[in-house]
Order: sequence, then C-alpha cells, then structure tokens
Amino acid sequence: MGRGKIVIRRIDNSTNRQVTFSKRRGGLLKKAKELSILCDAEVGLVVFSSTGRLHEFSSTSMKAVIDRYTKAKEEQPGVNATSEIKLWQREAASLRQQLHDLQESHKQLMGEELSGLGVRDLQGLENRLEMSLRSIKARKDNLLRSEIEELHRKGSLIHQENTELCRRLNIMSQQKMELSIKLQSFEAGGATDPNKSSSTPYSFRIVQDENIPANLELSQAEQNEQAHCKTGAPALGLQLS
Repeated sequence: MGRGKIVIRRIDNSTNRQVTFSKRRGGLLKKAKELSILCDAEVGLVVFSSTGRLHEFSSTSMKAVIDRYTKAKEEQPGVNATSEIKLWQREAASLRQQLHDLQESHKQLMGEELSGLGVRDLQGLENRLEMSLRSIKARKDNLLRSEIEELHRKGSLIHQENTELCRRLNIMSQQKMELSIKLQSFEAGGATDPNKSSSTPYSFRIVQDENIPANLELSQAEQNEQAHCKTGAPALGLQLS
C-alpha cells in the first residue's frame, strides 16, 4: 500500500512541524550533495529555520558560490529582473494562500464554517482543541502555583516581622514596668527620709529624762563656736601654733 498524498501547506502543530523540517532538511542536503558529486555542479544551499537557525551546504566554498551568483546576475540584468519579478509573484501567491489557510483554520477553531468537514476532519479538529485546552490549563496551573508560592513566601515574611514586633513590644512593656517600679520606690524612699526633707544647718536633739528637765543639745559646730568665743580667739578657721 503506497503512502498517501500529503497536502503541501503549513503544519500547525509545532512539534510535527519541527520533526518534518528536520527530516526534509536532511533529505535536501543529501540531494544537494549528490547533485554536486554526480553532475559536477557547484551547489550552494542556505536554509533558515523558523527559529532563525542557519543550515547551509556548499560543494566548494559558500563565499565563492555567492560571488559567482552575484556576478552572474550582473551579467544578465534583463533575465534576472524578469526572474526576480516572477519569484516575488510566486512568493506573494504563497503568502496569500497561507493567509487564507490560517483564516480558515481560525474560523474552524472558533466553530465556524464546519459544514464542509467530514468526520475525520472534525475528529482532528477536536483533538487540536483538546490539546490546546490542555496546554492552556497547564499554563494556568503553573501561573496559579507560582502566585500561591509567592503569597506563601510573603505571608511567611509578614509572620516573621509580626513575631519580631511582638517581641520588641514585650521588651518595651517590661522596661516600662521596671521604670515604673523604680519611680515608685524612689518616691516612697524620699517621703520617709527625714534628713532629706530638712534644710536647717543645725541639728537639735531633745534629751528627755524623768528627773532632768528638757535641754537642747548643741551640735559639734555650735560647741566649737562657743569655745572660740570663750577663748577670745578670732574665728578665722586657722590654727595658731
């Protein structure tokens, strides 16, 4: 049983498109090499993939092939101009066809213009939609998972900051309580100390006895002053030898 005919149009599935590109690129390079060997032709092949990667083959030197091609175009301006016009016309027609195919594919994915499709085509369209839906769900799940992890990380940081603030608040409350206790002790001690509240430079002591009348006892400074008065020495604060 022979292989079925393949419709020459852009492959929508990126994986299948890449596999097909790799296979056909290898075959194209092989044919170019065989052509250069069997026919003694100077062949230069340049291919850019959809991702921008360069693939090339030259039977001699790529620079020599390009220089020969440029020189040949300069020698035949009329023929080259006509060929270039036809080339651009074919390229424009190919691009228009690709645009038409993309528009039809988009309408079919949106559920429009399905009357001309058979069961197999509808099954393929359904499979494409399911694959797209799985890809969308996987992407959405990844984004949600990343956002949840980021929220957990931020919540952990906020919890650590809250714990640190509570610890500092407890330390400040304890320091405030200690200062309040010290202040109360200081005020209580100042109120009960009789020596701190008296501003009189002389100290008097009352001596009470049942048989002796109450007398005032002078302090040491007053006794020294009375002694100086009795001796008649001037109270200059100096000791005479």
